[in-house]
Order: sequence, then structure tokens, then C-alpha cells
Amino acid sequence: MATQTKSYQPIVIPAWLTQGLMLGMIIIFLLGGAYTGYLFYHIVKSTVKGIASRTNLPTVPYVELALPLGALPITGTNDDTSPMILPVVRGGETGQTSVTGVPLPDYERKERVNILLLGVDKRPDEVYARTDTMILVTVDPNTKTAGMLSVPRDLWVSVPGFDEDRINKAHFLGDQYGYPGGGPALAMKTVQYNLGVPIHFYVKVDFDGFREIVDTLGGIEIDVPQTINDPKYPDSNYGYDPFYIEAGSHTLNGYDALRYARTRATLGADFDRAERQQQVLLAIRDKALQLEMIPKIPELWNTMAGTVETNLQLVDIVELAQLADEISANSIQNEVIGPDMTIDYIVPDTRAQVLLPLREKIRVLVDEMFAETEPVETPVQAQAEVETIQTTAQAQARAEEIEQQAQLQQEIKEFLAQENARLVIQNGTNISNLASQTARFLEQHGFNIVQFGPADTTTYPHTVIVVYNDSKTYTLQILTALFAVTEENIRCSPNLKSDLDFRVIIGSDFELPSDTQPLLVTEE
Repeated sequence: MATQTKSYQPIVIPAWLTQGLMLGMIIIFLLGGAYTGYLFYHIVKSTVKGIASRTNLPTVPYVELALPLGALPITGTNDDTSPMILPVVRGGETGQTSVTGVPLPDYERKERVNILLLGVDKRPDEVYARTDTMILVTVDPNTKTAGMLSVPRDLWVSVPGFDEDRINKAHFLGDQYGYPGGGPALAMKTVQYNLGVPIHFYVKVDFDGFREIVDTLGGIEIDVPQTINDPKYPDSNYGYDPFYIEAGSHTLNGYDALRYARTRATLGADFDRAERQQQVLLAIRDKALQLEMIPKIPELWNTMAGTVETNLQLVDIVELAQLADEISANSIQNEVIGPDMTIDYIVPDTRAQVLLPLREKIRVLVDEMFAETEPVETPVQAQAEVETIQTTAQAQARAEEIEQQAQLQQEIKEFLAQENARLVIQNGTNISNLASQTARFLEQHGFNIVQFGPADTTTYPHTVIVVYNDSKTYTLQILTALFAVTEENIRCSPNLKSDLDFRVIIGSDFELPSDTQPLLVTEE
């Protein structure tokens, strides 16, 4: 049988919101912070709810609204009237996979999320671009930790569907040959294939956007560990743009921050550069968390139009935004596939200088950073779980008890109906209306009450049952148990021709059950 899926009308989301989501992902998830995460989450939530309220969409939980699985580039327009059509694609559906073929993370089960950051430097005359930067970001919702693993651009690897090549060329080949999902998809697939790590999403940023982020923040504070002199730092027109910076503390604008992150003019070349790139990301995070930066968040959203591309869905962005305030700077692990994990190598045919991966050494680092973890419980959480289990067990036991009582009451009714004994109820106490109330209670539980009223006196200390027909033993047993009548207070009438079967004279030791109570309860 074919699986049926719900068909919803699409939500029209303005372009300015889409741009905000993309930048919000970078600022909030990568840069972190309780206030920015809170702000972003509530801006998106209120905006999407407002949009949904103006459509004919059915009422669904907020987290069901999502971006499509395919890549969603930003259009570059700041016109609020320019819409992007986003269908509702999540909401209880299962089996969704990334463009790399791996299942998307299940947030309810707190599964790890892996995102590939791609920094692309495409010159004006270029159609296809290599990735200048590749950083694999991971977030573990269980341990509230994150990590960044920088991958050298010259790493010599197998590119799925192609020959061996530098890892930074995967993006180029994906765009050039129309790989499904384009360059980002092939870059993700290549990293996944060679590192053995599932890649769920990507975020691609060009360097114009990077400079704009830093400048909008008013620059970033960087502690430069060693003097860098790079007279051959490349410009965008195949020329040189010399870069020099002395060791020490500096406030860098976007232009210099980009050059600091990209230069290779140190002894460690690409490996040093990878460490500087992570240093710059954390410096942006620190600056974004300063209170005076909060008013600049809307400006950041606007300046990023056309510079970011991602396949993250809205539900993923919201989930990651909420995680941001739970991950501190001390819980972010920064690693580089460094010189101790690679070997310098010259490709025979092209004489290209590349890095061969030492896979066993890389595997140790990858296993440490990306292993699935079990939820870490605090003593309070553990006690809460025990209490929940106990409460659940008690509720189940109570439900079984109620079911057993219901079955018992039904059986009693059926047997009483078979005997159909005729009863008279008399009040032998000074409690007013006790006979009528007791008669009504008994009728509800299957007794045949033919008459009720006062007894000859109101001084009966104990209930008495007068038996006119001793053949209806089941009814007598139930009455005896219900009224707690002792043997000496069960009396046989000499009137054998009476049309009654039993007469119950209520004594002062009887307490009438409520209407919701069962007639009899089972013994423990």
C-alpha cells in the first residue's frame, strides 16, 4: 500500500526572513550565546507564526515548518515583498535523509549534528570555485558540547565518482559536472567518504560576507602569536596584496581579519592557517556576545544578503539556536588534521605538492570528536527519572486495579440479575433519608428494590437482614458483605408465603458508600 502524505498549502516567507535565517545560523550556532539564541528563536517563531496566521494552513506545531531539503541560496534582495515559497516538509514524517544519503538527525533522541562549513573564494572571471576553507562542525546535544575540525585543502583523497584529487576540488567538480546537489553536495560526500563521518548539512560563505560580518561587529580582537610577513599574499586579480602583522594584540577589521585567516606565510603553512581560521571564528563569537553588539544583529542580517547558502531547514536552525545557550566556549573542541596526521607527497603526473592522509591517526581523532554519546544525567535528572518510573508503575498498577474492580462489579450485576431477589430497605437509625439513599445506591449496582422506608425504631446498632427466601444465596452473600452483617443478625422469617426475598434494616454501624465507589472491592 502506498504511503499517504499530507498535502499542505505552501507558506510564503519574505526574502528578508530567509536571509536572516541563514546569517542567524552562523551567528547563533557557530558564535553561540544565550541572548542571541533567545532573540533569534523568538524573532523567527513570531514571524513564521504571523505568516501562517495569514494563510489557510492547518494548525500545526511551530517546529513542523521547515525549509526544503534542497540547497536554498539567498537571492540577494532586501525587498520585503520578494517572497520565497517554502513548503511544509516536516511534521511527523520519517526517513528523511541528507544529500549524502545519511538520515537527518533526530532531535528528540538527541542525535549528533554535523555541518560542513565551506569558505569559497571565486574570482570575478571564474565560473566554478574550489573551497579555500573546510571546517567540519559537530554538536552533541547529549553532552552539550561542540567541535570544529579543520580539513587541509591539499589533502589528497578519493572524490566519489571521480579520480583522486585535492579535497578542495570536490566543490569545483560538483558544480562543473552537475553533480546532484552541486558543489556543496559533492564536497559533503567527499568528506563523509574519507573521514567516515555522516555529514547532515552544509553552510557555504563567500569572503565578501566574511568581511562584512567583521566590519559590522566593529572589528575583532586577535592575539597574534607570531609576526607574519606575506609579500605575496594574493589579491582577486592574480596579483599581490602584501600582508604584514606583528605579534601581539590587534583589533582587525574585516579586510585584515580575512588576510590573517588565509595567509600561508608561516612555517606551518596550511596547518597554521587552519588554527588561525578557528581562532578568528571564536573571536567573532566573543565579539558578537558583547552586549553592545546586540543592536547590530538586524544590521548583520541585512549585510549578509547573497553571501550565504545552506541546506539547513528551519526546524534545524531553531533546534540549533536553542542549543546555543547551552554550549559554553570551554565546551568547544578545536582540532586540525595536522602535520602528524599527513605526509608530504608529489603527484607523479602533475608534480602537484599534496598531503597524503595517515588514516589510522586521523581515525583516532575522528572517533574522539564524532562518537555518539549517551545522555549525561545529573543526580537530579536521575532521581527525576526514578520518580517517573515509579509514578508510571503506580499508574499502571492503579489502572489494572480499576479494571479488575470494573470486571468484578459487572459480574456481581449479572449474578444479581439472575436471582432477581426482591428487597425492602428500612432505616433503623436517626439519619434522615438513609433508606432512600441506600436504595438508590443498591439499584445502581443491580439490586431489585421494591420498597424503602423507616424501621419500627431508630435504635438499631447493627444492620439486620431478614430472610424470606433462603434459595437466593448469592444475593444474601453480597448483602452480608456490603452491610458487614454478623451471623446472629441474619434472621429467617417464619412467613414462608411472603412475596419478598429479603428485608434489610440499616443499623448505625453502616456507612453509605459514595455513588462513585464500587459495590465491593477485591482483597489485596
